[in-house]
Amino acid sequence: MASYRPFRPAYARPARALPLMERPVLPAVVIDAVLRFHDEEQDQGSGRTLLRLSQKRLRQREVKQALGKLTDRAANVSILWDEREDEIIRVLEAA
Repeated sequence: MASYRPFRPAYARPARALPLMERPVLPAVVIDAVLRFHDEEQDQGSGRTLLRLSQKRLRQREVKQALGKLTDRAANVSILWDEREDEIIRVLEAA
């Protein structure tokens, strides 16, 4: 005689925890370098500008010295800057 285990629908099973895949916090050195050395500016309207570092600028010696091992990460960072208030609105990092 065969033994059977009772059927449990998916909603009755305990959920499996998914591993958290968080990126490490963006170091302030990267944000500072983008603000100081940016060479690409894109007007976003309403007095806002998107600031970035170009690939050419990332290869320059002064930028490499400022960023060190974080140069690759800085290539994916953009800063939304408010021209009127002279302040950062948002820091964006591509995945």
